[in-house]
Amino acid sequence: MVSRTTSSQLRRELGVVGATVMGLGSIIGTGVFVSIGIAAGIAGPAVILAAIIGALVAICNGLNSAQLAANHPVSGGTYEYGYKYLNSWLGFTAGWMFLLAKTASAATAALGFAGYLLNTLGVAERNLLVPLALGSVVILTAVVLSGIRRSNVTNIVIVSLTLLSLGFFVIAGTPKAIASSAENFTPFFRDSPATVLQAAALMFVAYTGYGRIATLGEEAKEPRKTIPKAIIAAMIVTMVVYVSVAVVAVGAVGVNVLGNSAAVGQAAPLEVASRNFGIPGASQILAVGAITAMLGVLLNLILGLSRVLLAMGRRGDMPKIFAHLNQSGTTPVPATIGIGVAIALLVLVGNVKTTWSFSAFTVLIYYAVTNLAAFYLPKSQRLYPKWLAGLGLAACLFLAFWVEPFIWQVGVALIVAGLIWHAVAQKVVRN
Repeated sequence: MVSRTTSSQLRRELGVVGATVMGLGSIIGTGVFVSIGIAAGIAGPAVILAAIIGALVAICNGLNSAQLAANHPVSGGTYEYGYKYLNSWLGFTAGWMFLLAKTASAATAALGFAGYLLNTLGVAERNLLVPLALGSVVILTAVVLSGIRRSNVTNIVIVSLTLLSLGFFVIAGTPKAIASSAENFTPFFRDSPATVLQAAALMFVAYTGYGRIATLGEEAKEPRKTIPKAIIAAMIVTMVVYVSVAVVAVGAVGVNVLGNSAAVGQAAPLEVASRNFGIPGASQILAVGAITAMLGVLLNLILGLSRVLLAMGRRGDMPKIFAHLNQSGTTPVPATIGIGVAIALLVLVGNVKTTWSFSAFTVLIYYAVTNLAAFYLPKSQRLYPKWLAGLGLAACLFLAFWVEPFIWQVGVALIVAGLIWHAVAQKVVRN
């Protein structure tokens, strides 16, 4: 039951380990199981370089997110930082971009989970895809509604299974990668440097779950210490995993297998690659990892999106109903239900072919605002040098426009549409 009289402040109950696991659950998912294949099809073996570039930009952004979250520990992430350190227009733009990008990503994760599960069970009936995806959205929305503590326990299980399956992939695929020698790595650059930059933009999205930790700022114990440590720990683990997986995948089967499997919509590029290892049950183990990863992504996106919608409801950028919490002050019930409904509607559409590139553009704009906010932090509140914020801002804006032109044109149009809505909403609030 929602109480209108209950304080709208969330209880602090997450430590470094819990916050790190939340970040890993959001990061290691769709990216490692899908984007490596997409990026390999674009950049060839240089997908390894793209993964490193994406990681470096993400680490830069992560550190700036950390110092913002440490000094302003409330739910809402860059949406709140934009308002506090910049202006309402940039703050709203950040919140709007986050909602657009991550709602589409959550729907993709739900459909991906359903697809992997059906493939593992050997079910060829595609009409079951959407109902199964909807079921996952309903169940995980209910888990989030039950409270952050239970969500955290569920997340630990999901992250553990995912990391174990990826560890198996690296160990099982290394002998085949070594046997191929340099054959699958030459030529390293398939085309022009532009393909590497486009692939880097897509790989960057695969790291962006670290922002999930920042949106938990209001629920973390000692946020000034917990948030930076959790973000850095999550990014280091993720970078090691992604680069290891990329090297083994390219070395074991080559970029053509990875790129084609992503292009034709087969299960997962890594699952397709594991079929070439010559190890019985390898593809099934990878399928389990993919399934748990998609569930982890969906769970954490529902959590993160609901907190941003909570923050936007508090300020009047979204209907005030989304600002209400349950009586125990742990869960934004209306915001969580609203996000669940939005994800379900996108699942019903079932067409998310351009979601990954769209997420790349909108997320890069989101983090451009993050870095700009960090640039204007007072000297007394800085944890890292000012140049780091400038570097992050330049990198995000640079990579954002290497995605397909149609994608960034649609993204810019949606930014304008959102700002028109913001102006109308603020006028209504003032009146």
